[in-house]
Amino acid sequence: MIGVVGATGLVGKTMLQVLAGRQNVIAFAPDRHQGEVVEGREVRPLSSLDGRELDACLFAVGADVSEALAPRLVREGCVVVDNSSRWRQDPEVPLVVPEVNPEDIGWHKGIVANPNCSTIQAVVALSALRGYGIEGVLYHTYQAVSGAGKGGIADLERGTATTLPHPIRDNVIPMIDLLGEDGYSKEEIKMRKETRKILHAPTLPVAATCVRVPVHNGHTVAITVRLAATPTVEEVREALSTKTIVSDAPSNGVYPMPLLATGRDEVLVGRVRQDPDDRHVYHLVTVADNLRKGAASNAVQILDLLVKNGLLHE
Repeated sequence: MIGVVGATGLVGKTMLQVLAGRQNVIAFAPDRHQGEVVEGREVRPLSSLDGRELDACLFAVGADVSEALAPRLVREGCVVVDNSSRWRQDPEVPLVVPEVNPEDIGWHKGIVANPNCSTIQAVVALSALRGYGIEGVLYHTYQAVSGAGKGGIADLERGTATTLPHPIRDNVIPMIDLLGEDGYSKEEIKMRKETRKILHAPTLPVAATCVRVPVHNGHTVAITVRLAATPTVEEVREALSTKTIVSDAPSNGVYPMPLLATGRDEVLVGRVRQDPDDRHVYHLVTVADNLRKGAASNAVQILDLLVKNGLLHE
């Protein structure tokens, strides 16, 4: 039996969409949502959550709720796949993108962490280039308001600044989350630390600038990567095609864009260029549906990976 905790939120609802057709799924949400129907499933109160009745539970809740509930469910025999930031940097918890580091699933101790939405799509593309020797990464993200939940969408549609720190309509906000270390936001620090952990590269130079843009759904990440080798652009495109959908025909106006990624589980990539001044540096753009591959679908893929490896019985 599979539980989805936080079923009434954007990510939880999307998890239920991804799990559509599976009979052994129970939706949970705070008690005030008891009896609501989400994606055809009646919501049970969070107070009734019991890990002894579940094989696995997908968490679409905040870090504080995950910290309070996940250890208890693990003690009760349930495997937790958590979408919050709470466990991502815990050395006892694997941080998994199934296309990139599936082997890490084998050492979980009851909790598996789902990475940040922008990190997921970026490392899927980067992992395709590991054979060329990744020596450094620079990210610039353009993140949709759905990444801030229902409130972010409401801010865009109403022109308010209730959830986001500033109005987002006709605007971009060059800061996501709170200020962290050395002038970098917590979102930027997440991308740095998570990229290193997922790629098993603890000293890899990584930096990010994360920007909120007035787009409903679909995150864009512009990636600059330095490689030890100097493959041709066509060789880079071919490598990327093993992990992503290469949407890169600029002469025909074909680029990776949020409108093309929404509703899909694949990572789109394009604008592949070799730097004109440094032949070891390459520039590319990824786009993905941040609610699906950036959150819900990746969590379900982790669930399926656990089953495939005999670590979980549905």
